[in-house]
Amino acid sequence: MVPSTRLASPLRSTLAALRRAGPRQQRGLSTPSGPGHSLNLGGIFPPLATPFSPTREVDYAQLEGNLRRYASISFRGLVVLGSNGEYPYLAPRERLEVVSCVRRALPRDRLLLAGSGCESTQATIELTVNMAEAGADVALVVTPCYYRGAMTSAALVQHYTEVADASPIPVVLYSVPANTGLDLPLEAVLTLAQHSNIVGIKDSGGDVTRMGLMVHKTRQEDFQVLAGSAGFLLASYALGASGGVCALANVLGAPLCQLDRLCRGGHWQEARDLQHRLIEPNMAVTRRFGIPGLKKAMEWFGYYGGPCRAPLAPLSPPQVEELRGTFSANGWL
Repeated sequence: MVPSTRLASPLRSTLAALRRAGPRQQRGLSTPSGPGHSLNLGGIFPPLATPFSPTREVDYAQLEGNLRRYASISFRGLVVLGSNGEYPYLAPRERLEVVSCVRRALPRDRLLLAGSGCESTQATIELTVNMAEAGADVALVVTPCYYRGAMTSAALVQHYTEVADASPIPVVLYSVPANTGLDLPLEAVLTLAQHSNIVGIKDSGGDVTRMGLMVHKTRQEDFQVLAGSAGFLLASYALGASGGVCALANVLGAPLCQLDRLCRGGHWQEARDLQHRLIEPNMAVTRRFGIPGLKKAMEWFGYYGGPCRAPLAPLSPPQVEELRGTFSANGWL
């Protein structure tokens, strides 16, 4: 099915070549598939923070250093250019360079999900193709939201269908209403789950009833639900989610992978105890202090956090103390 979006001639040629090769043949991806799924998304994915130098340039050396430290943690893969990667603040060139840098450092058996959502369908298609060329295995596509009043269920289904038709790599839907002010409607998700190139959703809304319905109503589809936050990870697993894309994994990656294993093993009491200790730190590095808090916490656990790009401001000294106290009170520092 050919998308209605008009692509520039060089891009059409590139897209045709990529689609003929196929995403796995093109890059030699050797990813095991889960039961009933063409692509196994089960496990924990940290949405990487983008390191900046003191002059606010992307610091690729520090990014590579963080990747070396994450290599010892049993993540299913990594997410780049999500909300926690300060995606809106990166230039198009920087976005592709970050994907290339991470792909070079990432073992072939770990997935690389890359954010490629833009406000227009055409721009999203173009960036998704470029992300595939740079080494992404999966495109994570956030809902367009600038004209949110016009983003009806029908409009969003059309948008994602055209993107998925054109994408040379699988697509994961991304609903993050805290940032976009727009929740991808359930009926749109259920329609899009039937598309052969849409393999899942990262849902950061926190409504576990909605997530449970997604799992239940897509059980006959090749579609997986990923929890978008560590705060409701256990509840999501209990309702059938496949994994989690969790900001806190930048800081406490090993405990989150342990929670994943406990849930899969049916050790619910141990999982609940661990989940309880993760809730407050997760709230602190997401809703309470956001990316500046996440980057500050990373530094306490041996990673490079560094500054954010303006207009995101650093934490004040009292905020730093409050953040540290939250981690200490739950036994992490």
